[in-house]
Amino acid sequence: MQAALAGFALGFSLILAIGAQNAFVLRQGLRRAHVLAVVLVCALSDAVLIAAGVAGFGALAEAVPGLERIMRYGGAAFLLVYGARNFRAAWRGGAVLEAGEAAGSRTRAVFTCLALTWLNPHVYLDTVVLLGSISAQYEDRLAFGAGAVTASFTFFFALGYGARLLAPLFRRPENWRVLDAGVGVVMWSIAAGLLAG
Repeated sequence: MQAALAGFALGFSLILAIGAQNAFVLRQGLRRAHVLAVVLVCALSDAVLIAAGVAGFGALAEAVPGLERIMRYGGAAFLLVYGARNFRAAWRGGAVLEAGEAAGSRTRAVFTCLALTWLNPHVYLDTVVLLGSISAQYEDRLAFGAGAVTASFTFFFALGYGARLLAPLFRRPENWRVLDAGVGVVMWSIAAGLLAG
């Protein structure tokens, strides 16, 4: 259960960052246009990438002695930097998530979503590299991965279907400051856990 909760917390905090994919899901949710297709593409893509990271890094960590320790410290360093960026964003403020226009047809929405997901280099860093390497420190990597996948499904479905409720809230920069600060706390807490071993 501890591994699953850690996977959920880290997966959820990584996915909260303002980006093109989240803006697109929000946009589709606001317009109520092809929401199910869009959130499924995002969540299933994340699931595939997380599974690849957890399976690949787990096997690699077993094959290369000492790699798990290197990855643990590397993951902690990344989380400390990423958390600091969130704290800085919270301090500076000014971020908002604009809805813009929705994609037209279902096919166009799905292809746009696939492009925003699979052509984004950060998605590989977050899912395959970071989640994969951190999962290697847990005996139950499968539970860690399942927690991260659950976070992805939870986030995308909540964002897509709750967009009309969330949009007015996150058009206010001060609410993004609170969110950024919260993400920073989660990142630094997980980093502390990694460093503690």
